[in-house]
Amino acid sequence: MNYATLNNPLSSLMPVPGSVLITGASSGLGAALTRHYAGSGTMVGLIARRSAELAQLAGEIPGFCAAQAADVRDSAAMRNAVEAISLQHGLPEIVIANAGISVGTLTEVAEDEPVFREVIDINVIGLVNTFQPFIAAMRERGHGVLVGIASVAGYRGLPGAGAYAASKAAAISYLEGLRVELRGSGITVITICPGYITTTMTANNPYRMPFIISAETAAKKIAGIIDRRKTYAVIPWQMAIVARLMHILPRWIYDPLAAKAGYKPRRRT
Repeated sequence: MNYATLNNPLSSLMPVPGSVLITGASSGLGAALTRHYAGSGTMVGLIARRSAELAQLAGEIPGFCAAQAADVRDSAAMRNAVEAISLQHGLPEIVIANAGISVGTLTEVAEDEPVFREVIDINVIGLVNTFQPFIAAMRERGHGVLVGIASVAGYRGLPGAGAYAASKAAAISYLEGLRVELRGSGITVITICPGYITTTMTANNPYRMPFIISAETAAKKIAGIIDRRKTYAVIPWQMAIVARLMHILPRWIYDPLAAKAGYKPRRRT
């Protein structure tokens, strides 16, 4: 069945081979991915909430890029940003839903309730709003790549990070469902589960972060995974072993170990 619609403005566009669209592009892993792809001569489309930082990055990178400010929580704003980039520069072949937020939360604290919503909206609904504008057009042309950045934090519940761990568990399941949903369409759905990456999101973590890697190293590894069209990967490889162990540990072992872990700092208002 062909789900492309006549009123989809992207359906008639020609794809640009190798081109990439990245959300959360203004800093951290998103900026590293941007620099990696732009440095190899790839046309990049950039979306992020912070317009000033996004414009600065767009002005610094070599090659051809297009940038639009939008919040991934806002479906209409995302459609407009995607259309503005695609109508001017062509339909990207690869879409990387990288935008995300990590902040400590405590269920017992009433002030954290809106933070729970924010984390879920950005980390889960943001994936939906990023991919939705592209699927009909990619299905019609018979190929395309959708990449979601999840996390090994989605493997088990983490104390003091209930919102983040829950959002990444939901992201992993959503991406798996989407991969099966699009099976046979020519669209590849890739789930990336990083461990710790040196960014502002990890800068204030008051606990040991094993196998932490730089954003630049992570970007290179992710690009390699995308090139190979590997549908699921944990980076770095050492964290794949840790994640597997976390997943299979029985509760009577995991619970007391996790209870001793340090809590991620809450947002102070």
